[in-house]
Amino acid sequence: MMKKNRKMKTYNPQKFKIPLLIITLLCFFVSGCKQKPSSDPDDEAGKNMDAKTPVTVAHISFEPMAETLNLNAVSAFLQKNTVRSTVAGVIENVSIRPGEMVRKGELLFTIQTKEASALSHLRTYSDSSFRFKGLIRIRASRSGIVSSVKYQHGDYVQEGDELAIISDQNSLVFILELPFELRPYVRKGGSCSIFLADHSILKGTVSSNLPVMDIQSQTEQTIIKPTGGKNLPENLIARIEIVKSLKPRTAVLPKSAILSDETQSQFWVMKLINDSTAIKIPVSKGIENSQKVEILQPSFSSSDKIVVSGNYGLSDTAKILIKKILR
Repeated sequence: MMKKNRKMKTYNPQKFKIPLLIITLLCFFVSGCKQKPSSDPDDEAGKNMDAKTPVTVAHISFEPMAETLNLNAVSAFLQKNTVRSTVAGVIENVSIRPGEMVRKGELLFTIQTKEASALSHLRTYSDSSFRFKGLIRIRASRSGIVSSVKYQHGDYVQEGDELAIISDQNSLVFILELPFELRPYVRKGGSCSIFLADHSILKGTVSSNLPVMDIQSQTEQTIIKPTGGKNLPENLIARIEIVKSLKPRTAVLPKSAILSDETQSQFWVMKLINDSTAIKIPVSKGIENSQKVEILQPSFSSSDKIVVSGNYGLSDTAKILIKKILR
């Protein structure tokens, strides 16, 4: 009886290496995923703190607000005295210089007549009839500042020639180019402020309107009379501020508290409902200047707190952290 050859099965450990490695890695992965998050209270507090936006808040204030018009004006002398020669001749002496202050009756020019100048070479003769000097003295007819001097010593002038111009300092005004649509706000006798380039401020009064309209710009010249004795030059540019409307007491917020959409058609503020939450409140604006804005609607109280810094991009019902309260 023939015996069948049987193959003996032997154990090979290499066959189980790879599956064991995979199982080990899976165990580590599962244990890592099941790891519980840290329950440290300090970490939780830090996360909650990071979720709040630091802001600066302020209370609603009630104070006067004025809406103003700001227009440019140029200084000018309304009254100018033109000094003219009364005879034809040669100027012998000039007693004034531009920029000097002269008084009424003060000597300005001395002119030798053309006849006396023609006979001047005969003065060496003994005949006294040829000793005519022919000097004519021109004096100031009013007080003022010498704006210009046209002739100097030795110049020949004709009768009626312009010798100098004297400007009356008391006639200095500012001429404002007023648009026609703003006439109701600039009334005769009304007060205004004059801001000069050296940061000084003068008080002024609306004197009158010249009855001429510029055909190109559709503006009319309005005369502003400054008060005070400050000596100013002609052609000085100044800014005239005129009050358009005034409210003695109204709700006011800093301009930084007002937020708006891209089209500048909707406005709102972030109002605090508690020490850590701010909500969006739509508002209606009134008078505003470079720093503050009048709030027409809704009605706020002096105890309401409004976010004035850090409010940009806050969503409705935002979590905030108060860093500073403005007084």
